[in-house]
Amino acid sequence: MHYPAPLVRGTLLRRYKRFLADIELETGERVIAHCPNPGSMAALAEPGAQVWLSPADNPKRKLQWTWELVRDAATGSMVGINTGRANAIAEEALRAGSVEKAFAEASVRREVRYGESSRVDFLVSPDTGPPCYLEIKSVTLRRSATAPHIAEFPDAVTARGARHLQELAAVSASGNRAMLLYLVQREDCETVRVAADIDPAYATAAKMAREAGVEFRALGCRISPAGIAAAAPLPVEI
Repeated sequence: MHYPAPLVRGTLLRRYKRFLADIELETGERVIAHCPNPGSMAALAEPGAQVWLSPADNPKRKLQWTWELVRDAATGSMVGINTGRANAIAEEALRAGSVEKAFAEASVRREVRYGESSRVDFLVSPDTGPPCYLEIKSVTLRRSATAPHIAEFPDAVTARGARHLQELAAVSASGNRAMLLYLVQREDCETVRVAADIDPAYATAAKMAREAGVEFRALGCRISPAGIAAAAPLPVEI
């Protein structure tokens, strides 16, 4: 996934109201940027952090900047914080066969209705075998002091995430494949695990989903101001 325009570097002054951030550009100009991440962004939203922004392509948009990347001060790793980019990165990985070789030639549809009131991120239909209902979760959390080289999800309580797991479990019980893919948008992690201390309900839902047959996968990422691409598979601990 390449950014459509060059990113602009700046320094984070503060993040507030979850979706807003004050940032000072290298030119000295101070701007308000959209923060496209609903999570806590623990350790990634500290004042003084080095960040990269994408400019809006619509001059009438209220906020002309979107926060895309941040450098984790503790590890030096680049981190992609824009959760809205995850599906584009994942789709490239699907079509490249990085998630599963059979998916490279499969039919891939986005935002297909399933469950009671949800849309699955991807419905992957290979030439042979059952279709696979695939949900993508963007992962940015790494708690260096307690979990070196381990990415964790979620970084905040997510009732929506637990509901998705329950619906994937129902898909698996119906005889179709169901998969949850953790896309780790950072370069300094070797495994992924569920952060049960942050959201016990999500952890319980993940264990029940695995028992019901839901497959859990993870991919790391290569990150630069030019773009983000999926990298090697990572093991998942539930």
